Amino acid sequence: MNDSQFQQLLWNLKDNMLNFAFKLTANKEDAQDLTQETFLKALTHKDKFVDNKNFKGWVFTVMRNTFINDYHRLLRGQTLIDNEADLYKIDNVQDESNFSPETDLNLRELTHIITEMKEEYRLCFTLYVTGYKYQEIADKLQIPIGTVKSNIHTARGYLKSRLGGTK
Repeated sequence: MNDSQFQQLLWNLKDNMLNFAFKLTANKEDAQDLTQETFLKALTHKDKFVDNKNFKGWVFTVMRNTFINDYHRLLRGQTLIDNEADLYKIDNVQDESNFSPETDLNLRELTHIITEMKEEYRLCFTLYVTGYKYQEIADKLQIPIGTVKSNIHTARGYLKSRLGGTK
């Protein structure tokens, strides 16, 4: 596939990408940023796409991985987990360049909502967002993988309902 065909395929997915990005970020501006970053990464790494494969799936995987990596980078940059006191208590690291009262409020609200979850949901969800795979969580907690998936799904639904998101 030549460069112009690749760019045309990518451009044709723009609306789908924006919708998917909005589902991931729940914020219009962040969704636009994520879509733009995905465009850039897809164009930069187009040599990694294999012809006759699912182009849309490949692009959405690039977007999802970008979102996850950015999310983990944000968590590492703004939060610390205090293992001594309470595993789920998150303290803000106040970096003057990235800190704002709105960010502080959002992190406190999110932390509060997560700590209110039932322990089995909170534990699975926390491990999942810190990068553990379903099977790793199941092994670590010694529970079936189906239970892990169910607990994470329930935790996400709880967060959406508490944060005012829609399905």
